[in-house]
Amino acid sequence: MTAAVLVAASAVPANAAGTTVRTDTGFVSGTVINAQRSFQGIPFAAPPVGENRWRDPQPVQPWQGVLQTTKPGPRCAQDEGLGSPASDAEDCLHLNVTTPKKAQNRPVLVWIHGGGFTSGAGSDYGVDQLVRNGSVVVTINYRLGAFGYFGFPGLDGSGAFGLKDQQKALEWVQRNIRQFGGNPHNVTLFGASAGGLSTCAQLTTPRTKNLFHRAIIQSGPCQLGIPMGENEVDHPWVSREDVEQAGAKAPHGCTELTCLRRLPTAEIKKLTPLFAKPAYGTETLPENPITALRNGRFHSIPVLAGTTRDELTVFVAMYYPQLDAAAYEQALAEGFGAVKAKQVLAAYPPQGGDERVQLSKALTAMTSTCTTNELRRQTGAYGYEFAEPKPPMIFPGLPEFPYGAYHGSELPFLLRYGNAELTEKQQKLSDEMVEVWTRFAKTGRPGWARQDVRLFATEEVAPVNDRCDL
Repeated sequence: MTAAVLVAASAVPANAAGTTVRTDTGFVSGTVINAQRSFQGIPFAAPPVGENRWRDPQPVQPWQGVLQTTKPGPRCAQDEGLGSPASDAEDCLHLNVTTPKKAQNRPVLVWIHGGGFTSGAGSDYGVDQLVRNGSVVVTINYRLGAFGYFGFPGLDGSGAFGLKDQQKALEWVQRNIRQFGGNPHNVTLFGASAGGLSTCAQLTTPRTKNLFHRAIIQSGPCQLGIPMGENEVDHPWVSREDVEQAGAKAPHGCTELTCLRRLPTAEIKKLTPLFAKPAYGTETLPENPITALRNGRFHSIPVLAGTTRDELTVFVAMYYPQLDAAAYEQALAEGFGAVKAKQVLAAYPPQGGDERVQLSKALTAMTSTCTTNELRRQTGAYGYEFAEPKPPMIFPGLPEFPYGAYHGSELPFLLRYGNAELTEKQQKLSDEMVEVWTRFAKTGRPGWARQDVRLFATEEVAPVNDRCDL
């Protein structure tokens, strides 16, 4: 257990009352700060190493004494990502629980971090505001990249181990959260980006029935798709058969699983660019979530789903040089194909100057806004849009660009991500959003009608007429 230290039960000082909790695998002891209790690095599954690499998460071995859970467990093995440091740790299936000091039967929020299924950690996010508003908050780790989504012929669960980790954490919550003051019958699963996609996927699988009771999907609709040319869209899901074939052909030098499980962590990390999509056609995720939603096969629970106004600005600024009108038109043709590019160009014509701004608007609509609208229609979800004009930048080292309400920019307003500093007006907006999220967790209603889309901004902003008919 790399995340915590065991001590004898008799070694716990008398003044630690309230910081020691009994779980179904043993006692854990945390810390109390500002009327909140924090338990970090609690193992919810056995280390997925050795023979457990690429196996469904296995039960935790019970321990004697008291496990000191005063610091987060290691982040799952990953290369450096956008604002996320690298790690070589495979023993990483831990979660963190933060609760009001005196809590009983409180609503529970379980956070799934983003990072493109290749980076991030639950401990990157500060949850104190949500806890102050009366919720018990759980943040989790799950296997990433090739550790979570590798497939191979004959490998049970190919391509879905990261999603299975999330389910294992939800099962832990059902068994244990009452001991921390939470209500296991009122659990809200929420996440952003890959965490939003994960939440959407878990909404569509029978494996999670009754494991959560509300869902908040931030910038991660199941239908998310990147245009890749004429009538081609790259979605975040892959079939089990395809991921197994990819695993057999991948450059790892092995022909059987025993060899693969002996490969060094560094060698597995090299495979991550090939294995960063969850697989369906498994027990964990039986059906492509897009198909499941289309056919009405999802949990009938309250859903809140939304986007940021300028989702794609970060990625356009990272991957495209400045574009004039001709280069913009070429970029549209490469992305959408010649026929549809003309329609997109007519709807989002050049404005003069750096046309990456228009490219961002077109791609945001096509990939994120319109797909989220589709998700809301299918599930009857409440809608929101984060439209703050000048949020703090949470990703270091990006070039100058008018980012606006970029992908992930709502996170400092909800979860204190990225050491961002908010202005006085932005703090008031943060308070409003935290109130909405906790109200939804408590009641299943955010405070507005389903047909409305709430705009979150420090100043009045006009609705955007995104062209979803193209």
